[in-house]
Amino acid sequence: PGTGQQCTSTLHLVDLAGSEKIKLSRVSGERRSEAIGINQSLLALGRVISSLVEAKTHIPYWDSKLTLILSSAFQ
Repeated sequence: PGTGQQCTSTLHLVDLAGSEKIKLSRVSGERRSEAIGINQSLLALGRVISSLVEAKTHIPYWDSKLTLILSSAFQ
């Protein structure tokens, strides 16, 4: 921007924890639920990115909290 102009931006910091292989890691209880949630969020993120790359008319931002929060970053 030149003199007198203002630039606004947004920075998204997201910890995309590694995909958990539940059977191999043998987690249970709360950690198991957390691992399932991480996997579902990563799958939803993958669907959003695929939909954007393929220029589909419907982008499934509402499939997870992660993709909904990041939806403005994809536009």
